[in-house]
Amino acid sequence: MHHAIPYVDIGPLFGAPAAARDRTDHAIMAAAASPGFMVVGGFPEGIPTGRAARADLLRLFQLPGQETRKLWRQKFDPANPNVYRGWFPLQTGFLTAKEGIDMGADVAYGRSVVYPGDPLREATPLPGADSLPGWHESVGKYYRAMDRVSQVLMRAIARGLSLEEHFFDQAFEKGLSTLRLLRYPIRTDTARTAQSDPGLWVHHQGQRHYVNGAPHVDSGFLTLLAQDGVSGLQAHHRDGTWLDVPPADDGLAVNFGKVLERWCGGRIKATEHRVIGTGRERLSIPFFYEARADAEIAPLPMDGESFAPFLYGDYLWATTTQ
Repeated sequence: MHHAIPYVDIGPLFGAPAAARDRTDHAIMAAAASPGFMVVGGFPEGIPTGRAARADLLRLFQLPGQETRKLWRQKFDPANPNVYRGWFPLQTGFLTAKEGIDMGADVAYGRSVVYPGDPLREATPLPGADSLPGWHESVGKYYRAMDRVSQVLMRAIARGLSLEEHFFDQAFEKGLSTLRLLRYPIRTDTARTAQSDPGLWVHHQGQRHYVNGAPHVDSGFLTLLAQDGVSGLQAHHRDGTWLDVPPADDGLAVNFGKVLERWCGGRIKATEHRVIGTGRERLSIPFFYEARADAEIAPLPMDGESFAPFLYGDYLWATTTQ
């Protein structure tokens, strides 16, 4: 049987209640149940998708190494104070081979969301405004736009679960969402990596590919991914096949995380995915929609006491440090 990642036009979610919005809600819930992945499009004005918007953000990777070095996380440069936000350099010899930066809500909402002493809510280290003119503003605009798209998706999910449509709103108000800029270079370490990890090489549609991003399930709620025209992202179908997630130029790939799967009583599936190499450098922009540190994740009204309630910040810190 042939499976494919569904495309959903989510334009109706930004409008008033209507039959078209009901159909969109239904399509989202169907995709969320299986395969746990979709590509969405049909955004209103003001949502910066497409090639030009991506190129604007991805200018970061044109900076020289001595500039990005200042943004490194403490794990990679003990002299730096930032623990959770900031730059992670390319590590060779591992199944995942990527570099990039994790940015928090302060890039969109300023110092009001920074809490000194809480690594999850620390300030994001950024390059100087003069080195990338207009980049800080573009990052803030993009973060707020992804916040908006994520919110309408969560409202669709609430309606799809027969909950009041604003049920999830408060949990995500200026939450811990991460905007990440990612670069997967063409691998040059395959011989060494294959010795330590035999899973490096995979076969797909009769061809051999190296893995660039190890198979994993996202930990949180929603991921909105802008792909920069290069294929390679794949979702693991229930039947064991790997499905290509098309890099739609004006669309966003959407998948769901483990916390949302648990919160929704398994009605939404957190799907394993990976990135395989295609012989080209791959750039992408994931946005991880995440709840506030003090948001309580408790069973939905219809699910009784299916799990013990927990605070999202506690869960996130535990997964980050394990």
